[in-house]
Order: sequence, then C-alpha cells, then structure tokens
Amino acid sequence: MLHETPGLIEAIRDRFAHVDACPFHGPRIFFENAGGALTLKSVAETSAKFAAIPDNQGRDNTASHALVDIINTAKSDLATFMNASFGQFFVGESGTELLFRMIRTACVNAPKGTKVVGSSIEHPASRSAARRWAGIAGLDYVNVPHSNETGTVSAEDYRAYVTPDTTVATILHASPVTGMGMDVAAIAQTIREVAPNCFIIVDGIQHAAHGQLDLDSYGVDGYAISPYKVFSRHGYGVAWISDRLTALPHDMLIDAPATGWEFGTRDTGSYATMSDVIAYFDWLGGEVSDATDRRARIEAAGRAIHAYETHLTDAMINGTGNLPGLRDMEHVTILSGADNPAREGLVSITVDGMASADVVTQLNEQGIRTHTRKADHYSGNVLDPLGLSDCIRISLCHYNTEHEVAQLLAVLKNIRD
Repeated sequence: MLHETPGLIEAIRDRFAHVDACPFHGPRIFFENAGGALTLKSVAETSAKFAAIPDNQGRDNTASHALVDIINTAKSDLATFMNASFGQFFVGESGTELLFRMIRTACVNAPKGTKVVGSSIEHPASRSAARRWAGIAGLDYVNVPHSNETGTVSAEDYRAYVTPDTTVATILHASPVTGMGMDVAAIAQTIREVAPNCFIIVDGIQHAAHGQLDLDSYGVDGYAISPYKVFSRHGYGVAWISDRLTALPHDMLIDAPATGWEFGTRDTGSYATMSDVIAYFDWLGGEVSDATDRRARIEAAGRAIHAYETHLTDAMINGTGNLPGLRDMEHVTILSGADNPAREGLVSITVDGMASADVVTQLNEQGIRTHTRKADHYSGNVLDPLGLSDCIRISLCHYNTEHEVAQLLAVLKNIRD
C-alpha cells in the first residue's frame, strides 16, 4: 500500500495545494473530499497559464493550432484514463449539467409510453434529470429502491424493474452520502439482457477519485465526472458518450457538425488540466508498479488508491493505536454498516444527542474539516428512509494519513453536546 513505500505519502501530499492548511482558516485536516478534492499544484499552474492566453480554437494562427493540439491530446489522455476505445469526450458547465444534457437527449428521442429506470440511491443530478425529462417526453419513470442497510443498489434490484420497453436507464457509480460503490458493469449487463437497446447513462462524479475507470467494460452510453472532485478545479465537467448517443438528434447550432456536443468556445485550460490529472495518475502508477504501459500504470494507481483508502477507513472504523474506532464508540452510529466492502473512502455517521451541524462545528474548531448532509433535496432520498434528519460525512482521499484519522478519532471519542 501507499504508506508502506518510504516517502511516497509525503511525495503525494507535496503535489497538492493546501494539503494541511486552509488559506482562510489555517492548519486543518481535510476530510471533506466528497465535496471537492484537493487540487493538484500542476492544475493551478496550468489554469493560470491558460487564463492569460487570448487566442481561441478554430483560427488560422499558431496559437490557435496549439490550443487545438492541447485539446486533442487531453481527449486522448481521457480515453486512456477511462479506457474508452470508442465514443467521444467533451466538456460542459459541470458534471450535473452534462448529466442533464445526456439524459434529456435520450429521453426526448425515446418512443412515448416507454420507460426510464433509475434508482433511489442516485444523486439528484441524474434523478432530477430523468424524472423531469421523462415527464416532458411522455415516458414512465420507474424507481428502483436501494437497500437502506447497505446503502447500495444491485443488478438484481434493477432486474425486478427493467422491462423490454425500458429505453433509458441511469446508474450511480458511487454515493456521496453512503460512500458505497455500485457494480456498474453488472447493472448495465442486467439491463441489456432485458432491454438491449436501452440508453444507459452513469453518474461517475463521486467515484472518479477513488479507483480506476473502465468504460469499455461497462457497456453504457454516457458517463459524467466533475473534475473538481478528481484533483482538478471548479468550472467545468467532463462527459463521455457512445457513438450511438452521439448520433441522436440533440441541442446544437443550425448546420453545425452533427457529432458536435459542445456549446460555444470551451476553455482550453479545462482540457489541459485534465491532462495534468491523468499525468498524476500515471506518475503514481509508476511509483507503485513496474508497468511500462500508461494504461497499466493508471490501473495500478487506481488499485493502490482503493487499497490505501480502505486501510484508512478500516482504521477509522476499527481504531488505530490505542484509540477506539467509530464502531466501538457507543455514541456513534455508522451509516450502511461498519463492515461494508462497497465502501469508497467515505464514512457517514451520527452522534447520539447531537445535531450533525454541531458535531461538524466542533470538529472545525479542532481543525478537522467534515460536512453535514441534511435530509434535503440533495440527500433526503437516503436519509429520510433511515429516519434521519442529518448525518456527518467524513470523506477521505489517498493523500490523507492514518495520523489524521487518529486525530479525528481522538476528538470524536470525547465529543459531547
């Protein structure tokens, strides 16, 4: 694992901005990665560089040609990173906006009276889009209930609701509330067994930072990520779409190329910063493996990240050193179970007798950044069935340390109203 290679965690942390201190608050431990991961220093440098360039793509000058080359390189990098041998990548306003566009396009092109299937575990980015556009397009929205005990939805859960007239389906890759990952490939395969021509669109926003992506193995038509949750910055989203989703009639300028999905002149720096992110995964894979192929190094990085984050969440749940873990604190309840193999770097808890916002405030006062999830339009679909008004989300990433986990446990051990 990452922490077993001398100096590697330090080298990882050195590549990120504000890894141990907030520019407004001062020294702090960052356990709010699900709300937005730390930013690579290279991303900040690249963003500043491209913000100063006045030229745009599509012009006949040296700078414009260079910008086009940078965009094409980034798309090639994304294809390697996400293992996509077909389809296309494009950027938009945000991951949420891109999910809406893909789901909208699939719905308005579907025959009236057919079905859109999604699950109750999904983030509102996909659930809201699917419900809205199903209604507008005259389709029936079908909800697949998730398991309150595990915080997941399975292929078998989908099987009970998918019928041959299912034309659009949505899948969440990982939940930002429970922290659990779904088996996208198995769910998609189950859908295709019943409705082979269904357009399947995946929200990969929470998953992207926690393990490798493998679009070729999923058998889906759309996949969106939010780069600020995978070590880049705010201000854009990245989508991949299959050739057949690309070809559907969609919002576009009159007489524009039929395969184009971008609106207006996009920021070249957004593409360039994705290349920075992928270069980081490539570097990390080289540190944890002897692989010579770039994709193989990226896969090795993903495995190492997942293994190390599992180590950190295990330490948080089971304890480290002489500190008891969350499962041994009588005043703490862990959502979705203490022993859940689907967990991806996130533990959500409640504290008996305390509002979650008060716990988060006390942790902040001790220099530990976490976040409150409320039973609102973002998280009510998960918290309401559990009878919870809120919870505390503790979200890790591979630049966090076991020492930081220990500091968290030391505070939670004695936290009181």
